[in-house]
Amino acid sequence: MSELNKIALKILSNGKGILAADESNGTMTKRLESVNVPSSPENRLLFRETLFSSSGMKDFIGGVILYDETINQTSNLKQTIPELISESGAVPGIKVDTGAKILAGSHEEKITEGLDGLRERLKDYYKLGARFTKWRGVFNISDKYPSKLSIHSNAHALARYSALVQECGMVPIVEPEVLMDGDHAAETCFNKTSEVIQKCFEELLLHKIDLSGIILKPNMILAGTTSDKKISSEEVAKLTLKCLKENVPTDVPGIAFLSGGQTEVEATENLNLINKYNDTNFIMTYSYGRALQQSALKFWSKDINNTSGTQKVFNHRANMCTLAAQGKWSKELEAK
Repeated sequence: MSELNKIALKILSNGKGILAADESNGTMTKRLESVNVPSSPENRLLFRETLFSSSGMKDFIGGVILYDETINQTSNLKQTIPELISESGAVPGIKVDTGAKILAGSHEEKITEGLDGLRERLKDYYKLGARFTKWRGVFNISDKYPSKLSIHSNAHALARYSALVQECGMVPIVEPEVLMDGDHAAETCFNKTSEVIQKCFEELLLHKIDLSGIILKPNMILAGTTSDKKISSEEVAKLTLKCLKENVPTDVPGIAFLSGGQTEVEATENLNLINKYNDTNFIMTYSYGRALQQSALKFWSKDINNTSGTQKVFNHRANMCTLAAQGKWSKELEAK
């Protein structure tokens, strides 16, 4: 078992999942302003620190993805943020891409940037305590997209990023996100996601990536947000599993789904059914941002000093997600 594989399994095992707290300052400003809290470095830190110091971290969270601002901050208890996370038994991680920009040659699509200077940045993040990283490639769905250009370019970038990350002794999260936006059917999502994941693994193997030392972070197979062909959670689970079984090499230790615009309960219910039907050796868990934080954020915004109340809301949500990662969740437990 390689060191990278050990880190990946520490993050994913025992029903634990990943808290994606890597929103950029721009995204975090939108989230805070939507609940009428001013977005300052202090307030961004206060909300995240409230979650990172909750009791649910020890039981439910195996890893936390941070943003550059946050990994460099010190908590109000005078610990660095990576120290605070490590104390709970979770692994600190860091988002290392610099965002999705317009793809030259296909202006409706995006390419993720951030490879320039990445080797040096990774060394700095390692010293700060990060042991895994995240890079997100994003793909539109329509009758024309994702184009071959977008699929190839983003897969190549994800592979180059992964090679640099593993060279530095960290686990790369490989996140090819096929977006829910659009009126496409779930079948289209299945076909496009399959194509994207296949190309990603072709590039990863070409770049000599140790697949036992990565975490895949894909979308679930869903109908588009404006589609009139919605499918049941059972169908979501079965199509998602079919897609992954057909396209992900068995060396990969685990898959941590993104929530991608689903509500908290939808993301939990779909993950639960995926685990009920899971007949693979892959660990299937969560790497949620909004679907772990939204209720806590709404509660916190009413009184940003009500730490214990906010933590109670977060602990409940994390507990629900971890039950779902073990196929043990039910709607009745939501109300408790």
